[in-house]
Amino acid sequence: MSETVIEPDTKDWTWVLDEACPECGFEAGRIGVEQLAPAIRDDATGWERTLAGEGARTRPRPDVWSPTEYGAHVRDVHLIFAERIRLMLAEDEPTFANWDQDATALEKRYDLADPATVAGELLDAATVVADLYEAVPPDAWGRRGLRSNGSVFTVESLGRYHLHDLVHHTWDVTGACWGG
Repeated sequence: MSETVIEPDTKDWTWVLDEACPECGFEAGRIGVEQLAPAIRDDATGWERTLAGEGARTRPRPDVWSPTEYGAHVRDVHLIFAERIRLMLAEDEPTFANWDQDATALEKRYDLADPATVAGELLDAATVVADLYEAVPPDAWGRRGLRSNGSVFTVESLGRYHLHDLVHHTWDVTGACWGG
């Protein structure tokens, strides 16, 4: 596929927990914890359709990921957030290892991924993390964890942050704004 390097995303997106995202329309404050798992599952189903479509491996521009590359990233987002939720439920205020999403994209060769394989893996990863959110005890939503840059999350805010990531990448690929 393309040898064009995608410009790394170095923005700190934690502000989406307090403000509506002007691009995808997501409003974290409107999301209840009971909505997380169903929204994650719904998003994964949408990715199945997107990755089955013609052109799933085609970049709209050389410097923008293809739907398959975005799908591989979303799959890995689910895996990272599942790991972080497990840590937050098992440990007191864990610090999350830094995740360089751009290095992961290059290392795992998202640009060469098979759309059908990515769709299945994304659905599996979404199911695992959705099940984790459904199993969070009511008194554990306030448990805290820290990102390597010092940002503090609760299980609840991490879930909302996670959901924004998914919604935003769906918007990146389809242009569809959040209506949840």
